Amino acid sequence: MDVHQLRIFVAVYQNKSFSKASLKLSISQPTISEHIKNLENELGSLLFDRLGRTIEPTQAAEIILPGALQVIDGLEKIKDSLKISGQEVSGHLVIGASTIPGTYMLPVLASEFKKKYPDISFEIIIGDTGKIVEMVESHQLLLGVVGAKMNSKKLQYEPFCQDELVYGVSPQLVSGEKGGIDEINKIPFLMREKGSGTRRNMELFFRELQIDIGKLNVVAVLGSTASIKEAMKAGLGGSVLSRKAIEEELVAGSLIEIKLDGLRMERSFYLTKLKKRSLPAYYNVFVDYIAG
Repeated sequence: MDVHQLRIFVAVYQNKSFSKASLKLSISQPTISEHIKNLENELGSLLFDRLGRTIEPTQAAEIILPGALQVIDGLEKIKDSLKISGQEVSGHLVIGASTIPGTYMLPVLASEFKKKYPDISFEIIIGDTGKIVEMVESHQLLLGVVGAKMNSKKLQYEPFCQDELVYGVSPQLVSGEKGGIDEINKIPFLMREKGSGTRRNMELFFRELQIDIGKLNVVAVLGSTASIKEAMKAGLGGSVLSRKAIEEELVAGSLIEIKLDGLRMERSFYLTKLKKRSLPAYYNVFVDYIAG
């Protein structure tokens, strides 16, 4: 067994496909298959069930995956540490992020970081909080930035910045004074999808205000901050979004904020990773940069 075989095994596991692993590693598919077969023979265990055109990891594959990742991560960390000791910080950072940090925060941080470390490149994968957490748990991502803590014993969360949620609505839907919970109960409501960190936090704050979510006049469930914002501007309904997402509209007056009986809906954004998986050195440099 060698590191090259382990890299191939991890690529096949993560992509659930020999052909996709072949493309990712730039190795021919027959070579990929041969390495997996040799590894299975050496271990005396079948690692993947071949189901027609698809494959599924076996229990043996699940058992050896953490060890394989630990070996690969350890070697990468040694190489990265040598680079950093020589003041060279380089590599490709792949970060998963929920909508608000992925759209409004990470691009700016990435730009500033790259000015300091020009040999770094970035890939930012945006999804709702639930999706990003799932990708970190399944080893598809090393690092995520999310707007809520999801229940998981495998992950650790570190807060790194604050955000404020606000209730926004088009002026055309507000009757009389812009005030209070009673007004919210009258306005059609736009809901984020399940798995959204914004929705999860909103539900906690509404519970504190004794607002019954089941009694809201929900007219649409939409899958992104952008779609919610456009629907709000069109007058379809009101919703709770990050102040960062609708700041320009609030200043321009195309949307207005309804205060919720003096409650400030503040939340943290979190960096999340697997507890038992260490980050490469250049990831740690970025984490230290944005957390500092």
